[in-house]
Amino acid sequence: MPETLVRPAVAYVLKGYPRVSELFIASEIYRLERQGLPLRLFVITQGEEAFQHPVVERIQAQPVYLPATSSVSETPLRHWLRRHLPAFRPALAATIARRPLGVARAAAAAFAQAVRARRGVWALPRKVYAKEFLQAVALADRLERSPEIRHLHAHFCHGATTVAWLASMISGRTFSFTAHAKDIYSPSLNPAGLLQRKLAAAEFAVTCTEANRAYLAARAGTTPVHCIYHGLNSDFADLLRRQLEPTVDAIQGTLRVVAVGRFVPKKGFDVLVDACAELAARGVVFEATIIGERGEHSDAVDERIRRRGLTSHVRVLGAMPQSALLDEYRRASVFCLPCRVSDDGDRDGIPNVLVEAMAAGLPVVTTAVSGIPELVTDGLTGLLVPPGDPIRTAEALLRLHRDRALARDLAGAGAALVAARFDGDRLIDELQALFARVA
Repeated sequence: MPETLVRPAVAYVLKGYPRVSELFIASEIYRLERQGLPLRLFVITQGEEAFQHPVVERIQAQPVYLPATSSVSETPLRHWLRRHLPAFRPALAATIARRPLGVARAAAAAFAQAVRARRGVWALPRKVYAKEFLQAVALADRLERSPEIRHLHAHFCHGATTVAWLASMISGRTFSFTAHAKDIYSPSLNPAGLLQRKLAAAEFAVTCTEANRAYLAARAGTTPVHCIYHGLNSDFADLLRRQLEPTVDAIQGTLRVVAVGRFVPKKGFDVLVDACAELAARGVVFEATIIGERGEHSDAVDERIRRRGLTSHVRVLGAMPQSALLDEYRRASVFCLPCRVSDDGDRDGIPNVLVEAMAAGLPVVTTAVSGIPELVTDGLTGLLVPPGDPIRTAEALLRLHRDRALARDLAGAGAALVAARFDGDRLIDELQALFARVA
């Protein structure tokens, strides 16, 4: 088919795919395909997940994985190159032959960033940018075989976006990215002004909260930055359409608390455990369930549960399919996620699980961190407590347990807000319109 007759496509550049914790990305891809946008998927790392969400099976685009690599941080660069360069050499040779100036520009940009980001005046350049340059070359080589791809879009504004940025220099395609949470606020992920340089080169940037948008816009110069909420993911929305059961009125006697998220410090699960200890000290009959992928904070939370004598009150469960998660929401009387800003600057945007819980009819207790107040208004669509305050968290949980009318009102208002402002099927139109302008 002549190139002029090929429908323009957008290439998504992802660190990993599919990932259980990144259902919002899979849902976005599925919805864009359903809108008729041709997509291609290029993935830097192939992960192994225990299960996959059903939406992944409905996505037409099949992932193309770049050559596998190991970490470069703990290995001398010459040893890393000796091991990995053979896998990249064919793409490097072909890309230099086809686009020598683009390769030179990307190599210069990667080297300059490696020098700027070094950890001291006499330190060696940062090695990670050599790795990301080679990954960008491999991506650019694959783009040469796909003339229909007119635009690149990366998720998370550190590694994947750096690869897309360098590949854009090589290939001449435009690029954009979606920024989320830690990738925006942790200086170590975009050191020495890297985020500003990528913003300046991008056609546009997208983020999932107005708080993030304001932060990025202040650093973006003339590049437009758009706030587009994730919205309720497609799998969960489908489940809710089939299961319209009340949640709050079904609970009698026992306070049942549920929390969901990866086990990382910003989720505040240790604060929730301390709040549970306060409930126990006050003689409240309760049970709590914390659900999510194990991570850097898992052992600390497990130990806190043991040390507080709460093993019979607090369950810890691993990541689960959306259908099982909805069952857990249905059994609960309140959702609690006491988010905070971590020591390294990591924070949530608007946690997708908050949107899910509210859509499922649960009243929520959380904190006013980052973009959460864009979803939860204290006393109207949920209760907000100070970050890191287990006493106030326990009091908010107890308040909802004792005042079922308040719990019902907050749950109803929360569900109505999600339906009005976080409908993923409507929100995807905004992203599709941005891609239509560039692709």
